[in-house]
Amino acid sequence: MIRQAIVVTLCAATCVLQPASANPNPPNIVLIYADDVGYGDVSCNGATAVKTPNIDRLASEGLRFTDAHCSAATCTPSRYAMLTGSYAFRRKNSSVRSGAAKMIIDPGAETLPARLRTAGFATGVVGKWHLGLGAGNIDWNGLISPGPGDVGFDYHFLIPATGDRVPCVYVEQGRVVDHDPTDPIEISYGKRIGDQPTGKQRPDLLKQMWSHGHNATIVNGISRIGYMTGGEKARWVDEDMADVITEKAKTFLETHRDGPFFLYFSTHDIHVPRVPHSRFVGATDMGPRGDAIAQLDWCVGEVLDTLDSLGISDNTLVLFSSDNGPVLDDGYHDQAVERLGEHQPSGDSRAGKYSKFEGGTRVPLIVRWPGEIRPGSTSDALVGQVDFPASLSALAGAKAQVDAFIDSREQSEALLGRDPVGRSHLVHEANGLALRQGKWKYISPGNTRDELGPWKSATIDEPGALFDLAADPHEQSNLAAAHPDRVESMRRLLNQIKLQDDAR
Repeated sequence: MIRQAIVVTLCAATCVLQPASANPNPPNIVLIYADDVGYGDVSCNGATAVKTPNIDRLASEGLRFTDAHCSAATCTPSRYAMLTGSYAFRRKNSSVRSGAAKMIIDPGAETLPARLRTAGFATGVVGKWHLGLGAGNIDWNGLISPGPGDVGFDYHFLIPATGDRVPCVYVEQGRVVDHDPTDPIEISYGKRIGDQPTGKQRPDLLKQMWSHGHNATIVNGISRIGYMTGGEKARWVDEDMADVITEKAKTFLETHRDGPFFLYFSTHDIHVPRVPHSRFVGATDMGPRGDAIAQLDWCVGEVLDTLDSLGISDNTLVLFSSDNGPVLDDGYHDQAVERLGEHQPSGDSRAGKYSKFEGGTRVPLIVRWPGEIRPGSTSDALVGQVDFPASLSALAGAKAQVDAFIDSREQSEALLGRDPVGRSHLVHEANGLALRQGKWKYISPGNTRDELGPWKSATIDEPGALFDLAADPHEQSNLAAAHPDRVESMRRLLNQIKLQDDAR
């Protein structure tokens, strides 16, 4: 509590987030947030083994970023920072959440949707949540509270955690969809419950074999993390998931066509288990991972086509990005490693998900706003998703409280392609911290994941690693010994940021 008070006090003294002027005609905002999609996984960023025509369409009609970052190399902390404007390392227990975890955003907290709602926006989240629900010991058979409605969303239709974790049900407006009170749901992330077979016991029942960790309750022929009993009628079918959530997203757009609205469309693809609909099986030569990318692209196209059919594309700001970098084997044998071929999921960056190297947080970011953003443009500005709350609130004409969004900076000029530089510095989190400052990347000492699988690790010795990304984008030449003053200055800045003492 003392540390939180210090953070708030320093923020209040240094950061007043206000738009220059209220926008009388604010744009609708659609944020399409993919899962585990690397910078090099889309064809507008160089992919050739998979085609993403709808994502490419966004790029041809808008602005494509080459140096955009999520805040962490895993999903829960990235999503937390993106919605709250606060780095997740400031929050206790902000690592990847189980399906039984309580919500880590406090009810009533200042968030991006809460701020937009004060400006008259209808707000909705559809898809993967993974920020916890309830206050602990969730009863999945009644009203689940607190939830997204307590942090700024008028409407929600959720995958509660991830596709590979129980409970394998959808939650809409606080209740399990198709819940049958005669078949109550119970889940456990500790001792086993129920007598249903598990993936560890009965691999012969599986249509996709687990490789590590995902060997508990079997749902739809796939074993998951955690145990679940009941809820047979409510359980999802993985192959239908993209269709289900995309239809809910389209319905939200149609319902709120008169605007203004904010839709946070959080896809499941391309997270494991990768089980695309039969329409997309064989769409690529890369197996389920590549086919899931094709399915994701279809989801994007459905949203864009709906905006067009409603006649509201011109006044809608669309953003496409991902929650962290790419991963290959993440718990299931789905040929992601074996059929990768020449495809480079991280582009020219090193490593991917779970890593402090650039591939962990450097992600696709495409922004389209007809009439405001030059079509087919590219930006090398350093931008971060942690700035979405301050920047999008400013574009919406929504005045933020002085103690809100403590790490979020108003970067709308960069997001619209008018500022070629962007952030002066940006923190990356992955079991430890790293810092970007211009072309320089500082990685604090410790171990971090390397490559994309099979897993390897890299050890960063004292005083840390320093890379010149302009000359060495793949982070091969550690320049810490050659530039001790820069290492020390970046290390000092990183420590100041941790204490919120970084003269914003």
